[in-house]
Amino acid sequence: QIQLVESGGGLVQPGGSLKLSCTVAGRLSDYDIAWFRQAPGAEREFVAAVRRNNNKYYTDAVKGRFTISRDIAKNTVDLQMNSLKFEDTGLYYCAAGSIIVSTMRRSSTYYYWGQGTQVTVSS
Repeated sequence: QIQLVESGGGLVQPGGSLKLSCTVAGRLSDYDIAWFRQAPGAEREFVAAVRRNNNKYYTDAVKGRFTISRDIAKNTVDLQMNSLKFEDTGLYYCAAGSIIVSTMRRSSTYYYWGQGTQVTVSS
């Protein structure tokens, strides 16, 4: 079993940047890690994932703007978010599991979740 703690959220203007971190208490190398987000009144949606083989995946809405990376030595998975838009606002969660590409966008795929960190893009 592992625990996940997100950090780095905040208030940012459109076009700005934020870096979210997911700190893993446990063996990061044993898990695939994803970031999801949930806007008010909306369902939780997949944002990005990095698998144990370091393959990375993004939802179309963030490609070219967000970068997911992991540091095994630090037990962290970061989400660098650039060129932020209003529609990026939401509660961002990291999640851990053993994923396959066909199901990695489903929240039910993941065994463990953090508590979330709020990202607000506003002028």
